[in-house]
Amino acid sequence: MSRLTGKVVIAQGGGPTAVINQSLVGAALEARKFPEVTRVWGARHGVRGIVAETFVDLSEATTHNLERVARTPSSALGSTRDKPDATYCQRILQVFRKHDVRYFFYIGGNDSSDTVRIVTEHADREGYELRAIHIPKTVDNDLPITDHCPGYPSAARFVASALGGVNADLLALPGVYIAVIMGRHAGWLTAAAALARRHDDDGPQLIYLPERPFSIERYLADIERVYQQQGRCVVAISEGIWASRDGKGQAIPVTVDLIRQAGREPEVDAHGNMQLSGGALADELAAVVQKNLGIKRVRADTFGYLQRSFPGVVSSVDAREAREVGEKAAHYACGRDLSGSVVIERTGDYAVRYALADVRDIAARTRSMPDAFINADGNDVTEAFRTYLRPLLGDAMPDLERLWAPAVELGGG
Repeated sequence: MSRLTGKVVIAQGGGPTAVINQSLVGAALEARKFPEVTRVWGARHGVRGIVAETFVDLSEATTHNLERVARTPSSALGSTRDKPDATYCQRILQVFRKHDVRYFFYIGGNDSSDTVRIVTEHADREGYELRAIHIPKTVDNDLPITDHCPGYPSAARFVASALGGVNADLLALPGVYIAVIMGRHAGWLTAAAALARRHDDDGPQLIYLPERPFSIERYLADIERVYQQQGRCVVAISEGIWASRDGKGQAIPVTVDLIRQAGREPEVDAHGNMQLSGGALADELAAVVQKNLGIKRVRADTFGYLQRSFPGVVSSVDAREAREVGEKAAHYACGRDLSGSVVIERTGDYAVRYALADVRDIAARTRSMPDAFINADGNDVTEAFRTYLRPLLGDAMPDLERLWAPAVELGGG
């Protein structure tokens, strides 16, 4: 079977992760092995770099340099939030025609998969032979079909490690701590906080996810109960929690309610996503606890960019799998003349295999936490979720030990 001969273009889209460059390097090094591939180019800042024709020649990068880049967090090529429409895609194809690009690998999440779908459909309509592969990446872990997404395990490891440290802090100086964690529509990353627990009374004692409606009254009652029992309380909460719905049944995030109460409208990005990051939600959730429960020591943080590209807690499993999905993209496109989206399938106690899914089944869709992973009260996760996540975290988590020593009994004599 004759294969397409031409260039490969690789791009990175959406939010960076700690292992996205593993996918870049895996795809680049594998693509360079195929004789049909004339050059391997990287597009600077995603699809924006394609239409602007700002490329780097990855064929000229040394293996040593690429391997070091693979171990470096964030997107080495730069990223973008651009979402191509029909006109944008036409410009992409014009550039591909001009430079004889026959293979397109786009590393990214929900919106990036949709970009691959749109570009593929436009190429098919115009009769331009192009093999396009979506390489999965997102700390949100919310792509359908795949068992999990590269980038998520390392971010989950960060969240669990950070909350483990917070729990140790509150054992020393009791109070209430609230962590607002990324998760617009799905609570996978917030749920990872549960892996911070080692002892029965370890925090976070409360975990709130976008998959369940949120009530300030219930939130306060939960904290008061835990605080009275333990004298401290750690709370992990998703940025996308919602308290109401609009007339069309769409969830209105608590953050949006707070912004509108202040007389402003929330910012919206190029994909129509409301801006939920920032400290407004964390500040309000801490203030309402102090006001209504009278607890003096209440602190809150917002986990924003920190968890995406933190180099100190990269999961070894995540790094390996991110590399392999990039390699498989080259195998499917250059070796088997296929287009689609690479997915991870879990087998056995914990092993994975890779498959190619139709990108139309993934594009712009969101996978929420299943009911079996959320407890009946909607304020915690189940053991089934912990079983799902544990093997993804890689090497053993930090060992946070408590001091076990009997109290000194002072006699009266």
